[in-house]
Amino acid sequence: MTESTDRKVTVAVLFGGRSGEHEVSLMSARSVLSVLDPARYNIVQVGISHQGAWLGGEDVLDAFEKGEYERLHPLFLSADPTRPGLFAILGEDGQVSKVADVDVYFPVLHGTYGEDGTLQGLFEMADVAYVGAGVLGSSVGMDKALFKDVMRANDIPVVDYITILRSDIENDMEAVVRRAESLAAYPLFVKPANLGSSVGITKCRSRSDLMEGLFEAAQYDRRILIERGVSNPREIEISVLGNDIPQASVAGEIVPGADFYSYEAKYILDSSELNIPAALSPAQAETIRQIALRAYKACDCYGMARADFLLEPDSGTIYLNEINTIPGFTRISMYPKLWQESGLAYPNLINRLIELAFERKAERDRTVREFRRQS
Repeated sequence: MTESTDRKVTVAVLFGGRSGEHEVSLMSARSVLSVLDPARYNIVQVGISHQGAWLGGEDVLDAFEKGEYERLHPLFLSADPTRPGLFAILGEDGQVSKVADVDVYFPVLHGTYGEDGTLQGLFEMADVAYVGAGVLGSSVGMDKALFKDVMRANDIPVVDYITILRSDIENDMEAVVRRAESLAAYPLFVKPANLGSSVGITKCRSRSDLMEGLFEAAQYDRRILIERGVSNPREIEISVLGNDIPQASVAGEIVPGADFYSYEAKYILDSSELNIPAALSPAQAETIRQIALRAYKACDCYGMARADFLLEPDSGTIYLNEINTIPGFTRISMYPKLWQESGLAYPNLINRLIELAFERKAERDRTVREFRRQS
């Protein structure tokens, strides 16, 4: 915290959420909770259901993993900064009672309604300290199409792409297919613009694949990205940490256990290889690190992000694929592993993220919210 105190810091860890990455969030939360030091922190678990209900109680994560929601009670965070803390709704009469004065909120929520700026907007309204990027950085990082637009504006190389809407598919699929095929030869990748963990992504080798991929992506978002496929790319990742003066980790490489780094390759097959540090020349590694830092600042990110790159082996061309402002924290996730290799152990990384949240809150508090006209 920004002032010296011997008392424990109360951390509310939020997980689950209204997105296709709900189950991944539970895995990440299990990992984060395992390294939060109970001698240093009072830990409050807040689970958010698929329907968006905030739930608290005893061992919330265990209840979510087992589907035993009935043993939990509703919670809410008021957007009113004069009424801070988490409140429970108890009993049949719906009595409201404060259950915790929270010092900092730690969202471990991947995807929509957690990583896209919506939750961060609530935190800002409530005027609380929270881990990770703000509204702007979260929303830009989440929307793959807008992110690429911002990267192009900052002369950061990205793969050729087009953006379409769900309504385009429904109204004129043939026109969408023509636009996609004019972008590049197959293979093409189709992705929901606002989702992560490779949910809803399809590698399309033919027109029939493309049409199936468009329907698949359209289930998860109204904005869909179609990208040119890069030939046999190496997948390189960098972890970034910090506020106004961020730092970049060593580079790591993912060798997918499938045709590409799909959801199954990440979380089910357990056959992908993580090579840390990546086998890169010193010049390549430094170029990738500097691009990651430039992208982080261009999006106005804070706290943390993982930058994902595609390296074309034949040409050596480097493309920035995306930034994840709440990267995975599971046992196989690259974000903590890259910092471990860079000399920052997992528990210390979590401590640093909480410190950065307090630093960001102190910086926000310097902003004048009331216009005082000079006489």
